[in-house]
Amino acid sequence: MKRLILNLGTIALLVTAFWQAGFKSAQQRNNTPLSYTGEITDGTYAGQGSHNQEVPREDAKASKDCGTSHTKDGSKLVLYNSEAKTFINLDDQDKARDYAGKKVAVVGTYDGPTKTIHIQTINAAP
Repeated sequence: MKRLILNLGTIALLVTAFWQAGFKSAQQRNNTPLSYTGEITDGTYAGQGSHNQEVPREDAKASKDCGTSHTKDGSKLVLYNSEAKTFINLDDQDKARDYAGKKVAVVGTYDGPTKTIHIQTINAAP
């Protein structure tokens, strides 16, 4: 029983170390801008990964309509990466609003403590 607990503790420690190493690699040094890709979505549905599930229920014609309606209610736009299943806050909501519901490449600097990208440019991604 002690051996099982020790093995589980070791596995948990290794998983945590690998996860943190992966997270730190996304942070840049010396405020060098990096490119981040994903979908601009509102924070309300960031955990779901997209507006696609809610568009029919909200009577919106497109995910952009759904996203902009929620931002009027005070929800913030975020960048959602479906591969990593994570989202990052965006500092410039006006720049992001034009791309709500679209896949984009955001160039900017990442602020780790606030999990926020300070946007320099946003471009539509294929």
